[in-house]
Amino acid sequence: MNPLNPKKLLLTKWTAVKPIAKQKHFLVRRVIRPEQPTDPIESVEIEAVFSKATQIISWRDLQDDSVWRQGWV
Repeated sequence: MNPLNPKKLLLTKWTAVKPIAKQKHFLVRRVIRPEQPTDPIESVEIEAVFSKATQIISWRDLQDDSVWRQGWV
């Protein structure tokens, strides 16, 4: 997998290897910025494409190939 840059994750598409609450396809809806601009980005908000349900996860979780695949597979 290519290295991920948290600043470029906005609106990227992801597929859950194991569906989460019967949802498989997700979109990074928002990159959550820290209060201090010098602090690193830690979280993103993902949105299920079908139900529009959202959840906040660590952006580093997206690098785990056993949980997430980049794009809609």
